[in-house]
Amino acid sequence: MAAFTCTSRPPVSLRSETKISSSPSASLSARRMFAVLPESGGLRIRLSHSPASLTSIHPRVSRLRRGVVCEAQDTTTDISIVNDSTWESLVLKADGPVLVDFWAPWCGPCKMIDPLVNELAQQYTGKVKFYKLNTDDSPSTPSQYNVRSIPTIMIFVNGEKKDAIIGAVQKSILTSSIDKFLQ
Repeated sequence: MAAFTCTSRPPVSLRSETKISSSPSASLSARRMFAVLPESGGLRIRLSHSPASLTSIHPRVSRLRRGVVCEAQDTTTDISIVNDSTWESLVLKADGPVLVDFWAPWCGPCKMIDPLVNELAQQYTGKVKFYKLNTDDSPSTPSQYNVRSIPTIMIFVNGEKKDAIIGAVQKSILTSSIDKFLQ
């Protein structure tokens, strides 16, 4: 099963890759342009136009320091926020299961999984408490729990870490993990 995670990597610039063709007269149409996003550590997005025309055709993509930066919208959520100072009172002293989504605003896979986590928060209302922890704003707690890549979702029961799911995974994986800890 494929899971997408974010790790810190330096920006990588646009590069072209030529499609291998059996025909000796491979044309420019066989050339495909790819963008390697610096935020995702290698996640590739196929571009249908030349790099020079990106900013005019795709206004959400801009060239900066010879790299491609995807300016996706900030995630919106109804899930409560937890940080280093509220961690103990909201997560460790909570009765019953608590799901914590470790994320960062620059993380593409975190944005991919966000609607799924919001949907699960609606589905498990009253059964499981859901929180989001921004790893950039509160670095102490992720380091305490050895969070090395994001998104990481941890499930705590009565203050004890029971499970961790790393990466952008399918809904069925998250629901089966949550269901293990419901009475």
